[in-house]
Order: sequence, then structure tokens, then C-alpha cells
Amino acid sequence: MKLNRLSTALVMAALPSFLYAAEEPQSSREKEVETITVKSKRGLISYVSATGAKSDTPIIETPLSVSVLTPERLDDLGAYTIQDAMGYVAGLYNGPYGVDTRGDWAQIRATAPVQYIDGLRAIFGYYNNVRLNPFSLSQIEILKGPSSVLYGQGSTGGIVNLVSKRPQPETQGEFWAQMGNHNRKQAALDFTGSLTDDEALLGRVIGVWRDSDTQTDYVDDNSLIFAPSVSWQATDQTKLTLLGNWQKNESGSSTQFFPHQGTLLDNEFGQIPSHRFVSEPGFDRYDTEQQSVTAIIEHDLNQDWRLRLASRYSDSHADYRTMYAWPPVFQDDNRTVIRSISMSDNSAISVTSDMQLHGWFYTGNIEHQVVLGLNYQHAKTDADQLYIAGGGGPLDLYAPEYGNVTNLPDTDQLNDGPFSKNYQLGLYVQDNMKIADKWLVSAALRRDKAITSPQSGNSDYQYATTGRLGLMYLFDNGISPYISYSESFSPLLGNDAYGHAFVPLQGRQWETGLKYQPAGTEHLLTASLYQIKEQNRTTSLTAEQRNEANIIDPNGQVQQGEVEVKGVELEAQLAWDELDIYASYAYTDAEVSKSHKLGELGATISATPDHQASLWATWRPEQWQGFKLGAGIRFVGNTSDGSAYVEQNGLVLNEPLLTPSYTLFDAMIGYDFEKYSLSLHANNLTDKTVLTSCLARGDCFYGAQRSITANLKYRF
Repeated sequence: MKLNRLSTALVMAALPSFLYAAEEPQSSREKEVETITVKSKRGLISYVSATGAKSDTPIIETPLSVSVLTPERLDDLGAYTIQDAMGYVAGLYNGPYGVDTRGDWAQIRATAPVQYIDGLRAIFGYYNNVRLNPFSLSQIEILKGPSSVLYGQGSTGGIVNLVSKRPQPETQGEFWAQMGNHNRKQAALDFTGSLTDDEALLGRVIGVWRDSDTQTDYVDDNSLIFAPSVSWQATDQTKLTLLGNWQKNESGSSTQFFPHQGTLLDNEFGQIPSHRFVSEPGFDRYDTEQQSVTAIIEHDLNQDWRLRLASRYSDSHADYRTMYAWPPVFQDDNRTVIRSISMSDNSAISVTSDMQLHGWFYTGNIEHQVVLGLNYQHAKTDADQLYIAGGGGPLDLYAPEYGNVTNLPDTDQLNDGPFSKNYQLGLYVQDNMKIADKWLVSAALRRDKAITSPQSGNSDYQYATTGRLGLMYLFDNGISPYISYSESFSPLLGNDAYGHAFVPLQGRQWETGLKYQPAGTEHLLTASLYQIKEQNRTTSLTAEQRNEANIIDPNGQVQQGEVEVKGVELEAQLAWDELDIYASYAYTDAEVSKSHKLGELGATISATPDHQASLWATWRPEQWQGFKLGAGIRFVGNTSDGSAYVEQNGLVLNEPLLTPSYTLFDAMIGYDFEKYSLSLHANNLTDKTVLTSCLARGDCFYGAQRSITANLKYRF
């Protein structure tokens, strides 16, 4: 489908609004109010998400793939981090690059997603943000597939939207004490309630303190969080919410970039220990600090129209010092690597805003839910850097001796690094139409202007138009089949070999599936089949192109590359009186479908498992009130190193390396009594050493070893 067809469909769908609006000005008010169940009885299953449509919409009425994780689900899973929390979501590979204290990484449909907080983009640049704690969230929403039509520039894989806890009128609180292996100690407090007798002013305070080691020697994982918030019902029509966040993390580099030999490939000295530290104690650190404030204003213009403005100011900084082997290969003794030094002071200051006008009205028997939006982003990133190849000297990975590096560089030696300003302004419109309470048509269109001003001062202007169109039918038995088309764009800086400015990367997805919420149950089942193409990827010139007269740079790039991703995703959330089940399966086929570069065409996208399956079950027997027992199993299939099979004249020049599949087990046991809750969680119960991925450049990544935590929660 071309974009002009999508635009035509949107115009035709919106046309009746102007033809009939004058005839039925109060029809939306006359509609009988429907009760929408937000969560299941125990809160494990959420039936509503705002991420797919920027307004609270039932998942079974959303013609897109959306997964939602509630705090109750995270509590059952015993997730340390946001990355851990997403381990059971269909089509999402959490931790593709192993245990990493610097951030929460994932692959959704073979692509890294963009992270949002409360609908606003959270991260700009690299390694300059704090890592958020799941304790401060009311839920995690995962939107899969291209999503630029509502969120602007982003990946073809999707987005992860973290929804902050908000002040509540009922006075309530929770204190959480946790201890675990790796000397983990954590305490957290969450308290909310009304600050005035008329409940016009509400407040909430969240605090977290953590002191912990990690599975990597000499790497800490310490954190301090203070997140106050207030909500003011200024009038019957106007509400203001302010969300503050101050966070400071002290850590290091738990990711070590180990060589293939000794991890994926055999080595005469055996397996490199997963806890091995390649950098230098006392030098290595990844210390981050961030302050942010988010303002959300909601104003009811009348019964059918609402204005919503969300805006955030964020200021973050990272002090990053590390050493690693580069290239990641052993010396001739097969046990020693040569370390390089990497230092950087990274900062990011951003202002993000999203203003939305929501409307509800009827044209004939068509119910419209319209969103008109204006999205603005302005981010300044700076990175003062220093890299010294081989500056860290040799290290024996089987018997390391630290402290032999002299004359380590200090902060004064950092070079002024790349500084850039990034702007984005986007205008979008969406119309979700329900026809005769049976058919759903979701149409959306967006126009963006993105400007990047690098340190050189030569600004790069890029424009993009993206759209989405979805069709769904609502059966009386709770089954909702759908088909949808969606697009994404991502700016690309620089010029091609002909001297022309690059155009944005463009993602296009077709998806079909069904959603099922059986009447009289709390179950929610979803299935999807999709195909994504990402176009305008850069690739090298062909031999013929290098000889063309208008070529400016024979070693330059052209935007003639393409990646194709196809897959199937199944997800089931089932709830009975005593048993809850969360099950998922995903098959992903992702490869480079067009490229001129030798060894790239036909390559499977790296760090993307071909098969994934998981099952988590929690049993709460009625005869033992308060007792709970949970168990989970996660299967991850093979991942490729990202290279292609190459053969010339009968000689194999390259054969891709595959990391082996693995299966992990998790468990939980707990007891709730009165206002207290006791639990014991174990992830990777058998302490299995796994490789999450290995890359063609030569490095491999270890997954998380066994983690055990004991938890005491007091709710008041």
C-alpha cells in the first residue's frame, strides 16, 4: 500500500464527520455509558492500554500488537529490572547483549525499540541516562511494529512505554525490604493519599535505596531514587499532575565483550568465567545522575472534547570509564587480551511535549474517537571522550592480575566530543471509528520535520510522512480479527556517494491477527502474523556504480539496502480462581534482503532468536489462604552473529556462527498475611551459563546467572 492510498482512505473516512456532525450534535452524549474492565481480579492482566492509540482503549479493540505488564505481574515474576520484567513477552528478546548495568536493552521484531516514559521519548543519544526502577511504574506497555504515526521518529520494531505511578485519593502505602545474592540490599517506600479534605490535591512519594554487587567482579549496582508527585484538580474541568524524579546510580561495566574463543568456541584453557572482569578496579565506573519533571494538564472543553498536554524537562549525565579487549581476540597464548581504554563524560538535556485534542462524536451509526496532536522534541547531547587503543595493556582472562596499568588518563585529558542538537516537530491526526458497534476502522496520518545540528554547525533537515490503517471486526463471542498497515521513519545523517543528503530510513509493516477475550472469563489471548520491510538502509556501491561519471565518493554509500522481518506471535493470559498462566511463543525470520556489500546479503539479523517460548504459572490455593507458588520456563532459540554465508569458486569464505539455544527456569514461593507479604524468588534456578548472542565483529555476551532474593512487603 502506498502512502497516497492511505491518505485517501483517511480523508474518505473523515468526510462523513463534516457531512453529519451538524445533524447530531449531541449524539455522543446520548450513548449509554459502557463499563470497561481495566484489570483482572488480581490485577495480573490489563485489558486497556493507551500506548496503541494515545487514549485508553481496550486491547481487544486495538488492531495492533500490544502487551501490558502490571505491577502485580512484575511482583509475581520478581523482576530486578525493566529488562528482566519483559522476559515473558511474545516477540521480545530481553537482554540480547547479556547482563548490562548501563541500560535495559531488548529486541522487538529483530529491532531495538525506542523507550518512552508517560508517552514522551526518554532517551536521546547513548550512555547518558539513568536506568529506571520498575518499582516507580504503574505498568509497562509494549507496542510492537512501526509506530511513527503517533510517536514520531523511531524503530521499526516498536516502543516500550513506561507508565509512572500517579497520586491516588485513598491513603495507602507500601514498604519493601529485599535481600539477595551478590550482596544485594534494597529498601523502597511508596506512599500516596489526599493532601486536602476535598481530595482536590493529591500527593505521592516514591523512594528507593539499593546497595549491591553484580555477577561481574568489581562491578556494583547501587541506586538512590526520589520521585515525588502531586495532582491538583484545579476545577471540575481542569487537572494538573506534576511528576518529579531524581535518581543517582553508581555502577560499572558488567558487559565484558568476551572473545568467541573461550565462550562460543572451544579453548584449550576452558570456558572464560562469566564473572570475569576485563577492566581495572577503581578505574571502571558508570555513574549516572538525572533530574526530570513532567507536567500533565488535562482540560475538558465540554462533555465530548478534551485537551491534554504532557511536557517533560530532563537533565542527565554519565561519568563513564572502562577498559575492554578490542579487537576481542586472544593473543598467541590463547589466554591474554590487549585492553583499550575508553572514557567519556556524556550529558543530555531534553524538552519533550505532546499536545492532544481528543474528541468523541457520531456520524450516523459511526462512533468516532479522534485525536489531533502536536509533538515537539528538543534535545542537546554532548560527549567528551578519550579512546586509547591498547592503553590498558595485557590481561590474562584465566588468571587476571590487576593494578599493573600506570599513568591512567584523567578527566582533564578528555577531548571535546560530538555535540549535537536534535529537533522534531510532528503533526498527527487519528480517527478510531466504530461502525454499528461491530466494525472498527483506525486511520492515522502524520507529518514530521526533524533537524539535527551537529558540532560542525551544518544542520540536516529531514521530512517524513507516515500513516497507519487498521480494520477489525468485533464478534459477539469475544473474538476480534484484524488487519493493519503501519509505517515508521528514522532520520539518517550524512550524504551518499552521489553527494545527495540521505533520506530517512522507512519501515513498513503488514500485520494480521486476532484477539480473544472469552465472555464470562478473565482470559486474554492474542495472535499475530506480520511482515516488516525496512528500506533506505545504506550499503556499498556496486562495481558498475563506482564507474559512473556522477559518483563523488567511490567508497561512499547508497541507500539501496533492505531488511525483511517475518514472524508469528502468540500470547495467552489466563486466570482462574486458583491458577494464573502467562504463556507466549514467537517465531522470527529476519534477514538482509537487499545489499551490495559482500557477506551481508542474506545475513540473519544478529541477536534475534529464531524461536522463543515461555510459560509462567502461579498457584494460589483457596484452602491455604495467602499461600502462592509460581514457576516459569523460558526457551530461547539460536541467534546468528549477523554475517552471511559466502562461497566463491567452491571455497567457503564465511559461515555464520550460531549461539546455541537454551532453556531457563524461574520460581517463586510466598505467603501473604494481614498487611504483610513474604516471598522468595529465584531466576535461572539451575544457575545455567548461557550466551545471549555473539556478533560477527568477534565478541560474545553472557546472560544472567542465578539470582535469589528474599522480600518482605508491608502495605498500609
